[in-house]
This record gives sequence, C-alpha cells and structure tokens, in this order.
Amino acid sequence: MAEVLEAIMLVCFGLSWPINAYKGFRAGTAKGTSWQFISLITLGYIAGVAAKFVGNNINWVLAVYIINLVFVGVNWFVYFRNRRLDNLSDAARSKELYS
Repeated sequence: MAEVLEAIMLVCFGLSWPINAYKGFRAGTAKGTSWQFISLITLGYIAGVAAKFVGNNINWVLAVYIINLVFVGVNWFVYFRNRRLDNLSDAARSKELYS
C-alpha cells in the first residue's frame, strides 16, 4: 500500500511538469522561471531514486521517479531554449537602440 501512495504522490506532483514545459515553450521566455526551483526539484527526484537503491527497495515506483525526472529534464531544455531566445531578443533590441 505504501508503494501505491508514494506513486500517487509522484504522479500528482509530476503532472505539473509537462504542463509547465508546454506553457514555458509557448511563452518563449525564461523571465519568471526560477532555475533554482527546477534545481531543487531535480535534486529531490535524484534523492528519491538514490533512496530506492540505498534502501534496496527497487520496485515499480522507481519508474515513476524516472518519468518525472525526464519531464523535469524537458523543463531544463525549455528553460535554456527560452534563455537563448531572451538573449537574442535583448541583443536585437540593443542593436536597434544603438544603431
């Protein structure tokens, strides 16, 4: 039963990541996105995976952790993509101002 409850928590929490990645991709900007927050979430999932191995409690819930890590990875991709777009936009604006 504990595994089912852990998986439910992970699924509920993890559903936000694809939605966040989609919204960030559509926004096209990293403004308002906290890399510190994404880092903490990434660290938390890595700790959860490590706990499964350290506690020798490797079960199907590990797959849910890994799926969530993949979605957080997509958020990292979107964050760095959007930062690049922000930098390009800022450079274009600066060029217009100083030309």
